[in-house]
Amino acid sequence: MIPALEIMFGFIAIAGAVSAALTRDSYGKLISLGILVGGIVPFIVDRGYLDVAITVSLVAPIATIFVLMVVRRADA
Repeated sequence: MIPALEIMFGFIAIAGAVSAALTRDSYGKLISLGILVGGIVPFIVDRGYLDVAITVSLVAPIATIFVLMVVRRADA
């Protein structure tokens, strides 16, 4: 992988992790976790684990939708 891309994706992953740790709002945490997954997936692809990358890319949004439904009910 190009070193500039590694730094950029690493920064995205770290920014998502820090944001998830510091955010108090449930919706904000889920958005931050989505950003974290977006930063990690290119590293998984770079290692050659395409099946894992596809699984993560499919499971993360579906899990986020279910968690959002649960959080919405808890807030109401």
